[in-house]
Amino acid sequence: MFEEYLITHCSPTLASLKPASLFLYRFSSGEELYESVAVWDAQFQKKGIRITILREDTETALIYVYRPDTMVRELSRPEIISFLVSTGYQAGTIDQMLEQLRSRLHGSEEFPHEIGVFLNYPLGDVIGFIENKGHNYKCKGCWKVYCNECETQKTFQRYQKCRN
Repeated sequence: MFEEYLITHCSPTLASLKPASLFLYRFSSGEELYESVAVWDAQFQKKGIRITILREDTETALIYVYRPDTMVRELSRPEIISFLVSTGYQAGTIDQMLEQLRSRLHGSEEFPHEIGVFLNYPLGDVIGFIENKGHNYKCKGCWKVYCNECETQKTFQRYQKCRN
């Protein structure tokens, strides 16, 4: 079951088209959740992919699948650091940044939409989503698009082809 979610929701990341993916996983027990994450994380580490839990409650978990080397580069870009710092993050290692994201996912009533940069969405689209409260977008696919509509449509098509 866990592997079906991985394939369905994370194939662009597994195929190196996208550095990170996220999915909501319904689990039958905490033991099953932790075992699945541990087994698959161990398998994928050999291929430069990590799997971690960002948030969990009694029946669901938000699973983050990412390529640490790529995400370190992405989260180190000056404009990304500046954006994250402006939203209250402290610059740090990928693990420190993910811990801050976890904290926001657990401790805030509002969803932390800056999560888009952790999924490598274009910064303009993340900012556009936040400023427009999810409205007034040009198109949508894997995310709502506020900038570079034509290029993003091509990206969406690549991701969909990979999923298929």
